[in-house]
Amino acid sequence: MKVILLERVEGKGALGDVVTVKDGYARNFLLPRAKALRANNANMKVFEGQRSEIEARNAKAKEAAGQSGEKLDGTSYILIRQAGESGQLYGSVAGRDVADAVNAEGVSKVDRAMVVLDKPIKTLGMHEVKIRLHAEVTVTVTLNIARSQDEAERQARGENIIDTQFEEDRIATEEAQADLLEGGAGSIEGNYVQD
Repeated sequence: MKVILLERVEGKGALGDVVTVKDGYARNFLLPRAKALRANNANMKVFEGQRSEIEARNAKAKEAAGQSGEKLDGTSYILIRQAGESGQLYGSVAGRDVADAVNAEGVSKVDRAMVVLDKPIKTLGMHEVKIRLHAEVTVTVTLNIARSQDEAERQARGENIIDTQFEEDRIATEEAQADLLEGGAGSIEGNYVQD
């Protein structure tokens, strides 16, 4: 289906471009969200008549997103989640979770559709996530995913929690083995007389 884009669409074109897209993409995404019009003679005339107004509205939305993005870019958010010993989360962190964390801080209003995640986050640690506030404005925020507030603070300082935990467990095991050998595992201390 041929459509006239009313704003920049990633991978398709810029405002005013007439592009061919799949019918389902046009019917289910572009047309209902007012991102495009069907490319026919009547709509071409309407678009050309309102082009300056549409461009002004798009520029205003881009400017508002840019101002919001300045406050949001580079911010960090802590998400406390349950995880196994290896750092694997019980579940995952999705776009909705990121949007909720950002909105809870009140810095900017972010919809879950604005969060760009190639795949859900399934491990503890520091993760950078892109947020697309406008077709031409993308910012990056950092998620600190930890099991507790203490772990989050340690991760923020640059410590790898999982490696540290394995190292602590290894040292504790070595100490326990040394104590067993030193005590002479199975030996009897004292003066015991056997008959």
